Amino acid sequence: MKKHKLTQTAIAERIFETIDTNGDGFVSMEELNWLLNRIGVDLISEDLESLIGKSKIDLNEFLCLYESIREKNEGENRANEEEIESDLWNAFNVFDENRDGFISWDELRNVLVRLGLWVDEHCDGGGDYCRRMIGAFDIDLDGRLDFQEFKNMMNSSNSSS
Repeated sequence: MKKHKLTQTAIAERIFETIDTNGDGFVSMEELNWLLNRIGVDLISEDLESLIGKSKIDLNEFLCLYESIREKNEGENRANEEEIESDLWNAFNVFDENRDGFISWDELRNVLVRLGLWVDEHCDGGGDYCRRMIGAFDIDLDGRLDFQEFKNMMNSSNSSS
């Protein structure tokens, strides 16, 4: 059996039908407020009514409201992703001391020691521990991390904490 992916309009229509509890073809501010509360937006129905300018909205008005909220959320998500990417580049550049676009085991060790996160004696024997750290995320097995590998490492450490 083939599953069909719902369009954003179809999703919004289903939401509208669900919250139109009395089936009159309109969503009251109380009904809309119930939905907003369910997704974590706390407003008083009177504030919502003054914001929208009506005491109830029809399907077309709901679709416009739904689309504007969706676009706003997508824009915020894109901005957050760009900020995270920028932060990761800044962190990568701290470790990439020679600016060759890669982090070697000795660059990793140097920065960890400089930041006080590592005692130099722990990286004895040619930095075996630092090599293993790099090796765990070194996809192309060249003995160093490029930005994508560094990003994978950082995302992995964020998801495990």
